[in-house]
Amino acid sequence: MASRDHEPDDLTLHDLIEGPTQDLTSARAALAARTPQAEATQDLSALVPPRPVDHEVDGTSGDPRSRGGQGERVRVELGRLPGAGALYRRALLGALPGTGRRRGRELPALELSVAGVTVDRAHLADYDRVCGFRLADRLPATYLHVLGFPLSLRLMTAADFPIPLTGVVHVANRITVARPVQVGESVDFRTYAENLRPHERGRQLDVVLVGSVDGEEVWRGVSTYLGKERAAGGGPRRDRGDRPAPPAFSAQWRVTPRVGTDYARVSGDHNPIHTSKLGARLFGFPRPIAHGMWSKARCLAALESRLPDAYTVDVAFKLPVPLPSTVAFGATTGGAGWDFGLHGARDGRPHLVGTVR
Repeated sequence: MASRDHEPDDLTLHDLIEGPTQDLTSARAALAARTPQAEATQDLSALVPPRPVDHEVDGTSGDPRSRGGQGERVRVELGRLPGAGALYRRALLGALPGTGRRRGRELPALELSVAGVTVDRAHLADYDRVCGFRLADRLPATYLHVLGFPLSLRLMTAADFPIPLTGVVHVANRITVARPVQVGESVDFRTYAENLRPHERGRQLDVVLVGSVDGEEVWRGVSTYLGKERAAGGGPRRDRGDRPAPPAFSAQWRVTPRVGTDYARVSGDHNPIHTSKLGARLFGFPRPIAHGMWSKARCLAALESRLPDAYTVDVAFKLPVPLPSTVAFGATTGGAGWDFGLHGARDGRPHLVGTVR
């Protein structure tokens, strides 16, 4: 008998590596395609021209790598967004015993960009349904993360990136919306990594993704990732004091395994910890867990009618949402904006806490 939660059949290791790919966006036809050499290599240095085509400077001098990637960054413009599925397969293959490479100890002094990314209305509608948004021409704030995510993924799957993608933990995400973005607008994206720092369980860093329309920055996302390491890097310890009381719940949502596979389909984030029991177990989870960005999007959808045109939504991901489970959403408002959270419906354990300001 099929499970009432529609739990998918488990995948083999071959399925995890050779799973589906999906290029979710299209670029302007006038842009030149990337070369086969650039597509095939894991080393992003192959994309860097002999001299910088563009760069940013933060006022410091010397080798930018010595300061965790701050300073001058070479900007490389890609002809189109890469396919996320192929990048995940590359990361999984690199994690197999005997195939891994020595990771870099510093951040790459590199910024990737792509111009003319457009929205497919059918894909946007599919995303809206999966995450609970209304069907509309205004893009949800979290949809811009999905739209530009393959570019950040290309940066993070480079052989010398200091934190391997497999097993990485998404611990926080901050999105700033400068103005609403409509479905007919063409978005230029750029991405880079910064602020590599020690953590009590390893190292963490920020991956910045910026969206612009006609040269105007309209959206900025900052994702904080933790790479666990056996030799902990020190750094600040987590606050182990009493947990704050969760807000009064206004809704309960049943989160089924279908959420993991549906969000993987619409986001291109095919990390097997979200879609496969085997994939989850390989990285220390007893069962699949929901994508953190699905949890954030679902909370934002619950507040959708009460959001201003410009705002910052900042969340910290606490405990994973196991699939299946039932979660409770609550939000409180004041003069400054919204405070919200997602907790276990039975035990009140925190999965996500966030603010809108």
